[in-house]
Amino acid sequence: MENNSTELIEETSHEVTIYAEPIFHVGNFAITNSLLTTWLAVLIIAIFSLAIRLNLKKVPGKLQNIFEVILEGALSLTDQVTNDRKITNKIFPIVFSLFAFILINNWIGLLPFVSAVGFTAVEGGHSVFVPLFRAGTADINTTLALSLMIVLASNLFGILTIGVWKLFNKYVNLKALGEIVTKIKEDKSVLIVAPISVFVGLLELIGEMAKIASLSFRLFGNVFAGEVLLASMSAIFLYILPGPFLFLEVFIGLIQALIFSLLGAVYFTIAAQDHSEHSEEHEMVRALD
Repeated sequence: MENNSTELIEETSHEVTIYAEPIFHVGNFAITNSLLTTWLAVLIIAIFSLAIRLNLKKVPGKLQNIFEVILEGALSLTDQVTNDRKITNKIFPIVFSLFAFILINNWIGLLPFVSAVGFTAVEGGHSVFVPLFRAGTADINTTLALSLMIVLASNLFGILTIGVWKLFNKYVNLKALGEIVTKIKEDKSVLIVAPISVFVGLLELIGEMAKIASLSFRLFGNVFAGEVLLASMSAIFLYILPGPFLFLEVFIGLIQALIFSLLGAVYFTIAAQDHSEHSEEHEMVRALD
């Protein structure tokens, strides 16, 4: 009787899969390597935040001084998006936390001593190395959850800022439909303008769904492509060639975290704007002219 183990390939390969690999299971729930990385990122942020909080001084030390400079720069950048410090103060905690979480996730997957930790599994008759940690943002489930959270939170922020009715009319423009009845005698063009306004509202609703897709796939695609690039370069030449690409991926990880968080700030700012007030102002200006 032949031994099945002879069919296994002795060399262990490291394959980059588009899905996160399960490490262990808790009941029917699979704990993947990307989920472990997100937990590690949260732990790093919690420890770092607690360390700064416990060491706050009126005369800042080096670590506090660096953190204050970063916060001031981030606040200034967010102000350029919102053009309103009141809105910035309200959304900054979630926007900056999002930036830190994504950045740490992007960079953890690039650390050689982290990505080298793992175990060997047998798949399809050959040995495959499964890393214990993988960038959480290289998992579509993580980026999809982050995108969904940002879109829902921005709309909730809009409800708290301008009210449920105004936000609802942004997507389902009942006011424009009502104007067909109230203004048709004075202005016949309302028969054309009102349906267009309703259609634009529906496009806004579709746009909210498109935000989720664009945010999640942009972040996932860039981070996952970076992992594939580094794995390919390492297979060609192990030590020297991947070096420049590693520094490139560090920079890309920073840019992607910045883009995602700034887009989140943009969505919060748009949700807090009352478009009906702007349209009423334009109507008053036209009437005065």
